[in-house]
Amino acid sequence: MNPQETAAQLGVTFTPLTRGYLNLCIRSGNLLITSGHVSDLKGKLGAGLTTEEGYAAARNCADKILNSVWNAHGTLNGLKLIKVLGCVNSEPSYIEQHLVINGASDLFLKVFGDQDGYHARSALGFASLPVGAAVEVEAIFEIKA
Repeated sequence: MNPQETAAQLGVTFTPLTRGYLNLCIRSGNLLITSGHVSDLKGKLGAGLTTEEGYAAARNCADKILNSVWNAHGTLNGLKLIKVLGCVNSEPSYIEQHLVINGASDLFLKVFGDQDGYHARSALGFASLPVGAAVEVEAIFEIKA
């Protein structure tokens, strides 16, 4: 099964996007670079939100990224994930940002497989995120020749 089919089987939906204020996914050379995509879940990890809820929020961000990539490139096939940056709205004492961002990484690995989904990643804690989002994720993909 190819990445496009795998994503659909995993429940990722693909819908056309209308142009907004910022480009959600832009191509530069053979790279697709996404803007940060925020979770629908609002709140702060370690202050009301659990790591499991954060994991689901990161997965939500990854779903949105895949839709933006599909809109920019027309397919998820022929891509290699290079880098993921995960931002977690968290209390200063919260230390499980990496477990939260696994929600995005795990989906990307399922969609693209061990070869093309194996990526570099940063998972960071932030005092706040735009619109009070619990999680924000951005990614860089390579278009394979």
